[in-house]
Amino acid sequence: MNDQPIVIERVFDAPVTKVWDALTINEQMKKWYFDISDFKPVVGFEFQFTGTTEEKTEYLHLCRVTEVVNCKKLAYSWRYKGYPGNSIVTFELSEGGKKKTSLKLTHAGLESFASAGHGFEKKNFVQGWTSILDKSLKGYVEADSMNA
Repeated sequence: MNDQPIVIERVFDAPVTKVWDALTINEQMKKWYFDISDFKPVVGFEFQFTGTTEEKTEYLHLCRVTEVVNCKKLAYSWRYKGYPGNSIVTFELSEGGKKKTSLKLTHAGLESFASAGHGFEKKNFVQGWTSILDKSLKGYVEADSMNA
């Protein structure tokens, strides 16, 4: 069994503060991420949202903020209601030059979902995060940067 975390690194044409705000301000998160009813970048804060697959299967995500370092790091637990397993998603930000941000996403603990079925295979998480970062977040922060 492969218990290596997913690690995806990207550079965005946007300042760190813009990317941080997109990751932590609920109104902005709704524009590119998931429709989360409430979110606060505070350790211990719990939030949930529903994600839907291409096959129209809905999964209720249950999350709890585990680490916050302003404009540098955000981590939260990630599990699913009614399914075994618990993982940790971490976003790490650093300045990548003038008005550029390096983002490193790590999703660890995916092996804990192994008994939950093929919908929880690592390749599905890789595909999901790649799409979220390359299309949704990139489009949001870079378009937002141009209007700043």
